[in-house]
Amino acid sequence: MNYRKETRRGDRKAVKVALYGILLSLAMLLGYVETLIPISLGVPGVKLGLANLVSIVSLYIIGTGGTIAIALCRIVLLTGFAYGNMAMMMYSLAGGALSLALMIFCRKRDLFGQVGVSIIGGVGHNVGQILVAAAVVENTGVFYYLPFLLAAGTVAGAVIGLLGGIVTKRLESYL
Repeated sequence: MNYRKETRRGDRKAVKVALYGILLSLAMLLGYVETLIPISLGVPGVKLGLANLVSIVSLYIIGTGGTIAIALCRIVLLTGFAYGNMAMMMYSLAGGALSLALMIFCRKRDLFGQVGVSIIGGVGHNVGQILVAAAVVENTGVFYYLPFLLAAGTVAGAVIGLLGGIVTKRLESYL
C-alpha cells in the first residue's frame, strides 16, 4: 500500500504519528538490546550504536525535525529515565547532539551517501562523549582513548549505515 497516494490528509497525519511512535519504540528496544550485548575491547564506551540505526533511517525517511524529536525523546525520556541515570543522559545528549548535527549537515549538503553520513554520526557521537568526559573529570588524559573510539565509531557507523540503507530502501517502497 502506498500511503502517500491512498490516504486523506487526516489519515496521513495519523500514519505519521504512528511511524514516529514505531521508530521511537524501535530505538528504545535497540538501545536496550545493546546493553545486553557484552563488548569488551579494553576501551570504555565502545558500543555498536544500534539505536542510531533508527536515527539514520529516520533522517532519510522523515527528515530533520522528526529525527531530532525522536532522538531527544529516546535520550532524555527513555534512555535517561527508564534505564539510565543523569550521567548517562549527559553523555548521551552530548554524543547524540553532535552526531545528529553532523549527520544533518552532511545529509543536507549531500556530502556523503547514507553510509558516510552514518560514519560521521558514529565518529561525532564519540567525540561529543569524550569532550564531556574531559570536562567532567577535568583531565585531558581521556583524549588518549579518542583514536580507539574514532576507529570503533567508524566501523560501527559503517555497519549501521549499511543496515540503514537496506531498511530505508524497504521503507521507502511503503511510504
